[in-house]
Amino acid sequence: MPWIPNRPAIPSFYLYRVRLPNKSLKKRKVCRENYVSSIRRFQLSHALNPDSAGGKLAIRNEVNLNWPVDSRVGTGCEGLDDILNGGFPRGRLYLIEGDPGAGKTTLALQFSLDGVKKGERVLYITLSESRSELVHAAESHGLSLDQIEIVELLPNESDLLPEQQYTVFHPAEVELSDRMQRIVKEVQRLRPERLVIDALSELRMLAKDPLRYRRQILSLKDFMADQECTVLLLDDRSSREPDLQLHSVVHGVLSMDRVPREYGKTRRQIEIVKLRGAPYSEGFHDYAIRTGGVVVFPRLAAADSRSEQAPEPVSSGIAELDALTGGGLDRGTSALLIGPAGCGKTSIALQWAATAARRGERCAFFSFEEGPNTMMMRAAGLGIDIRPHIANGIIAIQPVDPAEMSPGELVALVQQHVENKNVRMVVLDSLNGYLQSMPGEQFLAVHLHELLAYLSNRGVLTLMVLAQAGTIGSPLQSAVDVSYLADNILLLRYFETHGEVRQAISTIKRRSGSHEHTIRELKLGPDRIHIGRPLRDFQGVLTGTPTFLGGSKES
Repeated sequence: MPWIPNRPAIPSFYLYRVRLPNKSLKKRKVCRENYVSSIRRFQLSHALNPDSAGGKLAIRNEVNLNWPVDSRVGTGCEGLDDILNGGFPRGRLYLIEGDPGAGKTTLALQFSLDGVKKGERVLYITLSESRSELVHAAESHGLSLDQIEIVELLPNESDLLPEQQYTVFHPAEVELSDRMQRIVKEVQRLRPERLVIDALSELRMLAKDPLRYRRQILSLKDFMADQECTVLLLDDRSSREPDLQLHSVVHGVLSMDRVPREYGKTRRQIEIVKLRGAPYSEGFHDYAIRTGGVVVFPRLAAADSRSEQAPEPVSSGIAELDALTGGGLDRGTSALLIGPAGCGKTSIALQWAATAARRGERCAFFSFEEGPNTMMMRAAGLGIDIRPHIANGIIAIQPVDPAEMSPGELVALVQQHVENKNVRMVVLDSLNGYLQSMPGEQFLAVHLHELLAYLSNRGVLTLMVLAQAGTIGSPLQSAVDVSYLADNILLLRYFETHGEVRQAISTIKRRSGSHEHTIRELKLGPDRIHIGRPLRDFQGVLTGTPTFLGGSKES
């Protein structure tokens, strides 16, 4: 069967390498023009005569009625199927584009192995890498390619010899046709249900002319339409300009990008640029390349997890602190603990988490600054023993390195704890570290809004710690203003009195009800957290240098 469906094939005698080493330049030019003209006449005659050999391929069915309308092909990539609403629509051409090192080949191997697991025939045609290179890449991820048919269409070593160079014809007129014919023959031989062509840059360089390249892809698309095969085309963006012509030909486009940062691990993002006739999750989604393959972290959409939760106060275990917050923090709300470094923000969060753990409620503590051992020692010094709760899995302390973990990966980790481990309280300590994992301050508020809305819909109490720059007597500055996102705000301050530096705590916001408007003294240790009486004998406590109005000098 000829290889071009809408245009007749070039007969084999036109594909022989023709060399005229002793011809003059003028004779070579005439010979070349005659060659091209003969091909065009042959193609035109067959196109006008459907009964001739090859002409019948111009008549084909655009839609295969045997496929279900919503039939999808899984990608084998965790998270990507969620973005695609179940996978790629079956029997279409899709382009995976990205710079070298973005993970295109790894994703294509996962796609191929997913087909093998489902009993499908899989063909992997490589135009740039050898079979041994593909096998080595797969083995590095613990994958086996034994059941995948791999076809190498690489240049032969003999093509490098001087006597093998073309003297009349451009490689686009011979080698490109050879490659395309080989692809078609292999597809006809194996009849695969999944096909990967890696990579299109080789065909683009052989074609030279963008028009010729586009026609080849269109011909391939028309040919594959009758093969009941889902095709992935890999492109490494070797051309300087985006190949929008190719985007218009294929049914879907996935873009895999690397976003460099000034410090830390490079951030990777994937975007569904186009998916014809099917819904998908728009925007950029973080992904990572791990041992085992590509893992995608779908962008969180809080609207997908809406549920009704009855308000229920969550006690801190300290009566005075509960009174300060109007009876405790309500489940499904968020609380911001804000103040300078060392004033007790993390200690207050640990107190709430330990009290919930004693009731049997699971808590997840995401720490950006402190390790688990330091946190356990801190808690033990305040009479809060969280070691048994960590041992039995009630409290999970998850260290987070903002230089290594992307925001999407962090959100996916939170989702995993909430949905798989039934976590009822989440602590983010601190937002300063969370900010470092973001490319800009403006994106933190958007990410945080979606995360807090998701946790609220799940009935999870969220405690956020935010450190301010400054100590006593100077204006305190926050790295980012997220106070409007929080349902509750607990303000902690240092103040100086009678030759001592003390701490104060106050609730300045509570959306779900009334709260105490007083300022109380906070004492950390020994062996407990103590919340004193309201500081009614002082004025200007929150400034750091209060004025003593009289009365008792002790709280």
